[in-house]
Amino acid sequence: MIPRIAFTPGEPAGIGPELAVRLANSRAADRRRAAQIVALSDPDLLADTADRMNLPLNLIPFDPHAPAADTPDGSLFVQPFRLAETAVPGRLNVANAPFVIDTLQSAARGCLQRRFDALVTGPVHKGIINEAGVPFSGHTELFAEAAGAERVVMMLAADELRVALATTHLPLKDVSAAITGERLQQVILILHQSLRDQFRIGAPRIGVCGLNPHAGEGGHLGREEIDVIEPTLDRLRAQGLHLLGPLPADTLFTPPQLARCDAVLAMYHDQGLPVLKFKGFGHAVNITLGLPFIRTSVDHGTALNIAGRNEADCGSLRAALAQAVQLAELRAL
Repeated sequence: MIPRIAFTPGEPAGIGPELAVRLANSRAADRRRAAQIVALSDPDLLADTADRMNLPLNLIPFDPHAPAADTPDGSLFVQPFRLAETAVPGRLNVANAPFVIDTLQSAARGCLQRRFDALVTGPVHKGIINEAGVPFSGHTELFAEAAGAERVVMMLAADELRVALATTHLPLKDVSAAITGERLQQVILILHQSLRDQFRIGAPRIGVCGLNPHAGEGGHLGREEIDVIEPTLDRLRAQGLHLLGPLPADTLFTPPQLARCDAVLAMYHDQGLPVLKFKGFGHAVNITLGLPFIRTSVDHGTALNIAGRNEADCGSLRAALAQAVQLAELRAL
């Protein structure tokens, strides 16, 4: 099987186009995993970026009816979309926001219709999309809506460390109210099922962080653990899930405890992701769980400050592609 991977480079004024060119030129090093990489982008944008970087790029028209073929070194298959206006590196343009949304929606449709085996996304700029009058809170929410998924879970992975989030982009003042028994149960069940079905871990072991320092210190530093988290974990343990915790995050994120877990569930964004990014920044992968298709992404943003300077590192994109290919191969077994 040669997996067919949809790839959306993202914001055209950011480093996404440069990452696409570097990805094409890394195929020789990544040859151990065959894949047909289909960029959903403007061919002129990719070609102009390659010329500016002084790197080769052969764009092969994508034929969805042809058998999947491995991507040659220095090449990308391309499904063409056209920018409204020429993109200038580092300079956002509201006119090109619909282009970004079109590529994402088309990639999601292609995955849902099984034209693609997985989706890898480059970084987008949420602000410019909203300034263009398109309500947009992120990739994850767009794909969840397209798939009709009630809830999805954000998980980042670096090497053997996997960190999922109970809540994502919320102000800290809103996190406690969002940690409900219903939400926790949904998130843990999605994480458990994904580890079992997508990653083929037979009996997943999930470490669960407490919300408060010292996991509430027996109620003296907060009662969320006693009132919400512990009862939810007990209900799920009764269903056969292997759950460790709730433990203080500064205890759970230590080697002896991590050795007991296949994944960690953090209660909020900056509880779990600083540890993950310290361990694996530059090669970490963002994985969306709970979708009916495989979606991985880079762990960084558009980097407008270095766009056009030929400095972008595609390590995270290569890791995201490798993870998508691996998951697609496991799904095909």
